[in-house]
Amino acid sequence: MATSETPSGIAETAVRRTAWWEPALKARETGLIVIILALFAVMSFISPYFLTVDNLRAMAMVFAIESIVVVGMTILLISGGIDLSVGSVTALAMVAAGWLFLNGVDPWVAAGLAICLTTLIGMAMGFLTTVIGLHHFIVSLGVMVIARGVCLLATGGRPLGLYSLPPEFKFIGQGALGGIPLVLIIFAVVVVAFDLLLRRTTAFRKVFYTGSNPKAAAYSGIRVGRVVFATTTLCSMLCGVAGVIYMARFGSAQPSFGVGMELNVIAAAVIGGASLSGGSGTILGAILGAILLSVVSSSLALLNVSVYWQDIIRGSILLTAVLFDHYLVRRRR
Repeated sequence: MATSETPSGIAETAVRRTAWWEPALKARETGLIVIILALFAVMSFISPYFLTVDNLRAMAMVFAIESIVVVGMTILLISGGIDLSVGSVTALAMVAAGWLFLNGVDPWVAAGLAICLTTLIGMAMGFLTTVIGLHHFIVSLGVMVIARGVCLLATGGRPLGLYSLPPEFKFIGQGALGGIPLVLIIFAVVVVAFDLLLRRTTAFRKVFYTGSNPKAAAYSGIRVGRVVFATTTLCSMLCGVAGVIYMARFGSAQPSFGVGMELNVIAAAVIGGASLSGGSGTILGAILGAILLSVVSSSLALLNVSVYWQDIIRGSILLTAVLFDHYLVRRRR
């Protein structure tokens, strides 16, 4: 009798713990909105170019595509994992699709195969972490180096010019519907879809239980390995989607693209409330984190701040977010 009641009790505890965190996450999201609006107000006063259509469009395009990867990273972090290879895998998707296109493959087929490739990479990482038992950090670090090496090997270290890409394919990254860039529409669909799945479906709620307490989740009947495998695969798949969009936007495949992207993506998720310890986070918070970083980067560029100082500032923001997350985790315990 006691055995049959234990899983239910554990699941209920996990639900209560998640509910307890929701006000804190909402407070963080509100705080991020206030900070973003304050930055907009300050920068509009300092620089006459900040609120121009061209600058706002440039900011939106940069953060929208990268935020597709942020969505995947957020879900993976909630489940207790992490992926340092997102920048290299995104570049690999670009290079794979571009290389196939230059070798006579239809661009749509090439794009689909590139996304399949990154999905398989995610499955391989999921296998190594959940079945073999290797740590996410080590596995993704190895994949990061391998994927970047493949990109450089396949291209000779030079960008692939895709000058003959058909206009309908370039439309993905350059076109607009009703005056709204298609990239923003794709971004909105991805964000809304996964936000609803994460908040409203039982399958995705298991991600929170898994990240919060894997042992308790396993006792309650959740197949923890499958959850982590799925979130790892999803993150890599979304890297493939982002890579294809980048290729359509730039009309080229750049083997060095995405260097340092992993730091931006992780920073956005953590700033938005995703815990490096797993078990908490929201898609909305992560997107607000991505917007904040995009506004900061644009502001620093408009103020002609040295690129070296920009790296220092971005690194400081990430470290501050991690320290704040560590503080919240210790308070919870």
